[in-house]
Amino acid sequence: MGTALVTGATSGLGEEFCWQLAAGGHDLVLVARREQVLEALADKLRNVAGVGAQVIAADLSTPEGVAAVSRRLDVGGQDGPCGTDGDPGGARGTEGACRGTRGSAGGTGEGPERPVDLLVNNAGFGLGRAFVDNSVANEERGLDVMVRAVMVLSHHAARSMRSRGRGAVLNIGSVASRTGGGTYSAHKAWVVAFTEGLSEELAGTGVSATVVCPGPVATSFFANAGIDLGGRLAVATPERVVADALQAVRAGRVQTTPTLTYKAAMAAMKVAPRALVLRAMRFLPHM
Repeated sequence: MGTALVTGATSGLGEEFCWQLAAGGHDLVLVARREQVLEALADKLRNVAGVGAQVIAADLSTPEGVAAVSRRLDVGGQDGPCGTDGDPGGARGTEGACRGTRGSAGGTGEGPERPVDLLVNNAGFGLGRAFVDNSVANEERGLDVMVRAVMVLSHHAARSMRSRGRGAVLNIGSVASRTGGGTYSAHKAWVVAFTEGLSEELAGTGVSATVVCPGPVATSFFANAGIDLGGRLAVATPERVVADALQAVRAGRVQTTPTLTYKAAMAAMKVAPRALVLRAMRFLPHM
C-alpha cells in the first residue's frame, strides 16, 4: 500500500495519522523530536499493525532537522538516493544511503528503503500569545516549523514523486487560516495558499496536494500552548479529522474541512465582510 512519512508523529493528529495509515497497510516513516517516544510508537505499530516503521528524530525548527527528513524524501527520485539515474549513492554520493535499518519503512531492514508515496506535513504548535507579547525566538520557531519546513519538505517530496509519476502531499491547515488571529493564522493562511498553488503545478503529473482545515481538535495542542478554550468552541475528534483528510487525499480533493460546523464557518468567513470577521476574533484566545 506504499510508504507514508508523518511529521509530528508522536501525539495528537500525527499519531492518529500513523494508526489509520497503518490500518490501511502503509509502512511508515515517523518524524518527531523525541527519539525514545518515536521508538516506542514504532514498536507498537510493528507489533500491532504489522507494518514497517522507521524513525527519524529531527527538530524541524532547525536546518539540520529539515535536511535529515529531506534526504529520506529524496529516496527513489531522480535527484536522490536510489534515483533513476542508476547511481546507488544518488546525487550526493552517499554510500549506502538506500540501505534500510532495522525496522525501516518498506521492509524488514534487509533491503533498500522504499520511496515515500505520501507526505503528511503535520508538525506544528500553538503560540498561545499575542504577537507583541511573544518572544521573537518563539515566533521564528513557529515560522520555521509551520512554514519553512512545510515548504522544503513539500519541495523534496513533490520532485521525487513527480519523477515516479505518483504520490501525494497532505498539509495541515486550519479554520484559523481565515480568522486573522495573529501569526498562527498567517502561517495557516500561507499553508492553504501554498497547497492550492502546488496542486495546480502538479496537475497531470500523478501527484496531488491536499490541505485539511480543521477547527479545534481534542488533542494536547491547546494545553501545550497554554490556551483555554473554556467550552466556547465545538471540538472534533482526531479520528474524524484524520479520516476526513485521508479520504480527501484518496479523492484527489485540494481542500477539505471536517465537520459540518466548521464547513459552515469557513463558508461564512469567505463571504462575510473582513472587518466583521476580525472583530469577532477579538473574543477568542490567541493561537
